[in-house]
Amino acid sequence: MPYVDNDGVRIRWEEEGSGEPLLLIMGLGYSLEMWHRVKPLVTNKFRVIMFDNRGVGQSDVPEPNYSIPDMADDAVAVLDAAGVESAHVLGVSMGGYIAQALTIADPDRVRSLILGCTACGGPDAVTAEPEVLAALTARGSMSAEEGVRVMIPFIYDANTSVEAIDEDLALRLQNYPTEKGYMGQLQAIASHQTYDRLHEIVAPTLVIHGQSDRLVPHANGEDIARRIPNARFVTLPDASHIFFTDQPERTRIAIDGFLAEVASVGAEA
Repeated sequence: MPYVDNDGVRIRWEEEGSGEPLLLIMGLGYSLEMWHRVKPLVTNKFRVIMFDNRGVGQSDVPEPNYSIPDMADDAVAVLDAAGVESAHVLGVSMGGYIAQALTIADPDRVRSLILGCTACGGPDAVTAEPEVLAALTARGSMSAEEGVRVMIPFIYDANTSVEAIDEDLALRLQNYPTEKGYMGQLQAIASHQTYDRLHEIVAPTLVIHGQSDRLVPHANGEDIARRIPNARFVTLPDASHIFFTDQPERTRIAIDGFLAEVASVGAEA
């Protein structure tokens, strides 16, 4: 597996498929393996580039002093290592924070932007319930088995099958983050705010949010879509934070339709 060094931090990355490049950025505590439901939707049409954020998976776990801009720099280092000048970018949850920061700081690197189950911070942000926040913070010091299960009610829809959830949890247990890496990422999330700069984003943008998301409430997706010029907003019913497991077919329709349109526009330009 390839690695790239970004200012002394080694980042693991992989790629599959061919076509226009599509960079996938995963969320808090999750390794690139958690794209297992999204990859089949896009690898037949795109060169899909994935990586482990610092602190998880096979990437380095530096001492906690993480920031979202630093993690966006990791994403740029991956693009450079892949020889990619610009890519379509899909970020979910914390990965959506990173994608926002990347698009604002390096707009020429982003052909189009998809933001899933994420937020932009600021005075209009809607925070999770105290019960959810307490579980999120405590998870870092739990055993792997406890940690993957304590969040289930807050990130999966009540109608999602136990079998689908268990498939995700099995992957999580194979790549469960250390407490140091998890808390480092949580630290980066705590300081994230892009709400007053989202108007600078000019890339075609799709915002996707599950209606029943308890970790990052649905109103945050609405807020992002209002702030980014001409952004499209898709609400997925019967879907929570891990919307691509809750509603894989509706996720496919939303992502495939958007990327087909913006990729064809890019090809004509």
